[in-house]
Amino acid sequence: MGSLADRGELDSVAPPPSFDDFQRQTSLMTSCTLLWKELSDHFTSLEQDILKKSEALKAKIQTLDSETKASLEVLEKRENSMNVSLSISLQKVLENKQAAILALDEGAEQPEVDDSTGLYLKLKSFCVKMDSRSFWRFLIVKKKDLDSLRVEIPKALGDCVDPPRFVLESISEVFPEDKRPNPTLDLGWACVLMLESLIPVMMDPVLGNERKLVTPSVKDKANEIAEIWKRSLDERGGIENVKTPDVHTFLQHLVTFGIVKDEDFDLYRKLVVGSAWRKQMPKLAVSLGLGDKMPEMIEELISRGQQVDAVHFTYEVGLADRFPPVPLLKAYLKDAKKAATAILEDPNNSGRAAHLAAKKEQSAIRSVLKCIEEYKLEAEFPPENLKKQLEQSEKPKNEKKRPAAVPANKRTRASNVGPMPPAKAGRSTNAYVSSFPVAPAFVRSPSHTQYPAAVPAYAAPPAIYGNRSPPYPYSPEAAPYPGTPVNYSPGTPVNYSPYGGYGNGMAPAYQQVYYR
Repeated sequence: MGSLADRGELDSVAPPPSFDDFQRQTSLMTSCTLLWKELSDHFTSLEQDILKKSEALKAKIQTLDSETKASLEVLEKRENSMNVSLSISLQKVLENKQAAILALDEGAEQPEVDDSTGLYLKLKSFCVKMDSRSFWRFLIVKKKDLDSLRVEIPKALGDCVDPPRFVLESISEVFPEDKRPNPTLDLGWACVLMLESLIPVMMDPVLGNERKLVTPSVKDKANEIAEIWKRSLDERGGIENVKTPDVHTFLQHLVTFGIVKDEDFDLYRKLVVGSAWRKQMPKLAVSLGLGDKMPEMIEELISRGQQVDAVHFTYEVGLADRFPPVPLLKAYLKDAKKAATAILEDPNNSGRAAHLAAKKEQSAIRSVLKCIEEYKLEAEFPPENLKKQLEQSEKPKNEKKRPAAVPANKRTRASNVGPMPPAKAGRSTNAYVSSFPVAPAFVRSPSHTQYPAAVPAYAAPPAIYGNRSPPYPYSPEAAPYPGTPVNYSPGTPVNYSPYGGYGNGMAPAYQQVYYR
């Protein structure tokens, strides 16, 4: 009996674990393992993020250090060059002052303006004496010599004692406000020409474009002029009613004197978009600091049907990939076709509907052809079909201009009063021959109906600024309606071009003017 276990000992032995306990233990271990892995991954991710941010901060610090170093070097260079630039500028001012004193004392004869050299000497004589009034009066009658003026005016301005002040005084008659009692001719072209010509003259002799040589008093005056112009917008009827030459002068004034203000960016954008058909507007927009807003401006131009202008803006800022030019040009032609169809269907244009529609399509085709040529798009948009289409649309007009020949002995006046002048006299621009004993007979141009107000003439913009695309219906520079009085600047030759097959020597149906 001694080999048998004691009952008390058997009762004290623990029962074996059950399967449920084992599963609970296993589940707990699995949960702990997953939690540990999750925590480990989380801390690893935090560590990687901290390392990345640390590396980014180090890169930024290095960039800031390099930029600071470069800025300090530029400042040091500007500071070191200050004395040299001031010395050169002062020497130039003293030379110009002495030349002005000699010119006033000697009273030299005025040079003859018969070539570019004579033109330069004439302009120089005004600049040396700081005679801004005479300079301005001489300039505004020399519009026909624009190419020569662009070359000679910067050289002449270099002989002024104070070129920036001279320019501001010269254009003060019309900018920022037109002080003429009866302003008939628009002189915006002359203002822009003067402001553009001043830019190379104001360049620092050492740093170049990095610094403008303009005194604080003149810069303050330029700021005051800009503020006056902005305040006058309300009197002009707002941004929508201001003339494009005035807009161009204002924006060029800001760029020339470097007085662009960040708080006025929205105003600049609206002004640029409103005058986007002007050739210089894309470059002016970039100079004004609107490069970041270019995509929005391009989309606005597209929505307004100014696809050709949008193409010019895209190439100026390198956004041709984002705004492909060929689809824009095709859309522009399609819109022009729709507008021409609307003109043909308008009952108010029954007399000249075909002519107006043809002119609109021709103008659109010419603008697209010029754009294709300028940006080398021939491979993507072959121009042959457009050229043929333009040739076909112009054929009726050309044939209409060639009337059938009539024997001279059978030519009679419309009123049957007497014989007409010889045929050769009728083909010249001026039928008057000095050897005739009597005054010449002038033929009055037949009256034409005005273009309807809803469909302005679609004429090419004035050539003075080198516009690439025609004005749009909202543009204030659209060609005048037939019969509108046209004012020409003094000294500008008037070249009448016969229109519509009425014969030479007659007044044209309309005249393309510089600005109304």
